Amino acid sequence: MSKPTVLFLCQHNAGRSQLGAALLEILADDRFTATSAGLSPAEAVNPAIASTVAELGLDISARTPRAVTVEDLQNADIVVAMKPGLALPATPSGRFLEWKFPDPTDWTADNVRPLREAVKARIQTELLS
Repeated sequence: MSKPTVLFLCQHNAGRSQLGAALLEILADDRFTATSAGLSPAEAVNPAIASTVAELGLDISARTPRAVTVEDLQNADIVVAMKPGLALPATPSGRFLEWKFPDPTDWTADNVRPLREAVKARIQTELLS
């Protein structure tokens, strides 16, 4: 039996969506396949996001932001938009969640840590419970 796929989305696939996917990888004990994408991908993962995820034992600094595809939206069992109102290229076929988290583009690691903990809590209550 295959694991359910959770797709985390944000605008640039550099911060919030990378954070969500990484935290699900850490927290889910291999019960899910975590992926992430964005509408207009940045060139690299936000260093402050990568740094705060590394504090939990996972290095995501070499991951490459990528654009969401129609196939991503059709194949995901759960799609989590980390920003409400994203203009998606297609309607997700699985469960669709919209979470509202601020854009950490210019944040330091100290500023990201509370965001990391808020995303972690949301994953635990809405995806893992």
